[in-house]
Amino acid sequence: MKWRSNRRSTNVDDRRGASSGRSSGGGLNPMLIGLLLKLVTSKKGLIIVAIVAGVMYFTGNNPLNFLTGNTNNQIQNTTYKGTAKENELAAFSNRVLRSTEDVWNKIIPNYKEPTLVLFTGSVTSACGGASSATGPFYCPGDDKLYIDLSFFEEMARKLNAPGDFAQAYVIAHEVGHHIQNLTGMNRKVQSMRGKISQTEYNKLSVMLELQADFYAGVWAHHAKNMELILDAGDLKEALNAAHAIGDDRLQKQSTGRVVPDSFTHGTSAQRMRWFKKGFETGDVNQGDTFNARSL
Repeated sequence: MKWRSNRRSTNVDDRRGASSGRSSGGGLNPMLIGLLLKLVTSKKGLIIVAIVAGVMYFTGNNPLNFLTGNTNNQIQNTTYKGTAKENELAAFSNRVLRSTEDVWNKIIPNYKEPTLVLFTGSVTSACGGASSATGPFYCPGDDKLYIDLSFFEEMARKLNAPGDFAQAYVIAHEVGHHIQNLTGMNRKVQSMRGKISQTEYNKLSVMLELQADFYAGVWAHHAKNMELILDAGDLKEALNAAHAIGDDRLQKQSTGRVVPDSFTHGTSAQRMRWFKKGFETGDVNQGDTFNARSL
């Protein structure tokens, strides 16, 4: 995959090495210090200072961003020193995210770009806490994708799904969930929880996941034409990754048996089929997994 010359995204929150999952780099900056020194000279100012300090302590955010209109999502961790391989994966993920931004901004008017959060070990999101064992996930509560880069090593070593385009597929799939959040499909499915049986809800979950696979394919279709990023064999890498994380294959590996009623992501064949359909058509209107005659 040709990615090194691609532009970088500004929507990356690098929390690698952070102990609490809180964004790094949240300390006082010189502009805020100057503002606080002026305020501290009055009684009313002392109250404001206390409020500002409280906001920074409990959220890890710099309130000056809201005062100045600076809401740039990119937060760089300047203290964490990752390995050369991990840092390369971070740079790769950044550029893949930018590629998805370029594609979806072209397809969706006024596209709201998500933020990619890189973490190690554990992380806190608007959807709750999660560990590396959770795997990559998207949180609709804060429009953010979360990934511990060690997952890519797990893909290659444990799932036998190596390759940079396989890794790009994972990121594009999570962006697919962001698209579903923008369209309201994610909320529609979530609203059915508790109203139908678990088996029926699992079927809806499968449809949601397969549609995210389709959207990943749509990204790959347009990225191929817009940026000429694909090398020979890249499509095979993505399809192999889709096959590796099928419910039937994972269940067979872990328990030796397959229970279709418990599927939540789709079979290997289904995941490959919907990614390939998105890749071949590039047409978002052909990804309605909820009304498809067969998955």
